Amino acid sequence: MAKRRRLFRNIGECLTLAGAAVKEARRATEADLGIVRKAAILEEAGRIVWVGPEARLPKGLGAAGAREVDLEGHVVMPALVECHTHLVFAGHRADEFELRNRGATYQEIAAKGGGILATVKPTRKASLEELSRSAQARADVFVRQGVATIESKSGYALTTAGEMKMLAAAGRIRGPRVVRTYLGPHAIPPEAESAGAYLERVISTDLPRVKAEGAAHRVDIFVEEGYFPEPLARRYLEAARRLGFELAVHADQLTRSGGARLAVEFGARSAEHLIRIDDDDVRALAGSETTSVLLPAADLYLRCPYPPARALLDAGARVAIATDFNPGSSPTQSVSLVGVLSRLEMKMTLPETIVAYTLGGAYALGLGGELGALTAGRSCDLAVLGSGWPDLFYSVGEMPIVQVWRGGARLNRRSSAN
Repeated sequence: MAKRRRLFRNIGECLTLAGAAVKEARRATEADLGIVRKAAILEEAGRIVWVGPEARLPKGLGAAGAREVDLEGHVVMPALVECHTHLVFAGHRADEFELRNRGATYQEIAAKGGGILATVKPTRKASLEELSRSAQARADVFVRQGVATIESKSGYALTTAGEMKMLAAAGRIRGPRVVRTYLGPHAIPPEAESAGAYLERVISTDLPRVKAEGAAHRVDIFVEEGYFPEPLARRYLEAARRLGFELAVHADQLTRSGGARLAVEFGARSAEHLIRIDDDDVRALAGSETTSVLLPAADLYLRCPYPPARALLDAGARVAIATDFNPGSSPTQSVSLVGVLSRLEMKMTLPETIVAYTLGGAYALGLGGELGALTAGRSCDLAVLGSGWPDLFYSVGEMPIVQVWRGGARLNRRSSAN
């Protein structure tokens, strides 16, 4: 039986990111965007077969029998990869926004039962159906902004059954590709005797169950004093690595906790936040395969310093950006805000920002050879723009997206493949 083929043609400009792919998302320049004018993309069974100038489409590829999609001169680029979210939760924390504006710190709010623990109670009470329904609506918002891949962390139940429920809800999302991450060590549950006692239960019970049931293939931990300090985090990462999980680390957000160095030492896919790192950490990250995931919207909401993006990029580190969408410290799904902050506050160039939100995000999720660029063999994940690519990450609240495709299937406004 012949495989389905689709020919995307009449593309005004195609940002292939071919150069960035060769450089594995490091030291990106405008030349690395790999812009092809008057382009076409041939896709078969969800993967790119060929991309280049439409006038040079080889006759022997079988494009003559392909279903044609006329993109009417629009600009095409890789669909965005949203590599750090807390998509599944119940309740809200708008009151904490007011408290922070009155001078309360994140740590002070958490010490009084707010912060992560304020989301735990409603998330534990919510049914799987309720969590699935709200997560789907949030995923739809991301898709409308050009996102075809979303990471979703657990971490708002802090019980074995509750964390599994969160991961199950993420697994029910339709449309975008969803990468699930187990984040049981996100906070210390109120009923736990200590962080160490809770982590022992996580290691002995949760990790084996998550692995056995295939609920997630990657895990994360919040490495921070008052949460899970470096010695406990090391034990957790060792146990997770023995079980074959891919690793991510919430690192050096509130204090210099040693999370970045742990991430590098353990070969983690990503180290995330990285506000408090120093020059030695920058060099370590730049010399590693660990992707630096920067989350400027969270820094804005918490009125924190921004991470040293310029130092990381200039040292040759691989950088990704994401929303860190969650109900407390970053209650926004605005992809454009993240990009604008990256340019304004972290001094990233537009090409660096584009690469960070596509190929960089893919590497953070262990999908650097699969997503984030439009080259032969990769998944045909496309964002079709209604204006020129220089308009990206320019106006907060505006993403010029007219179509989104995942694996050669179009995602509509309700995130259903058709």
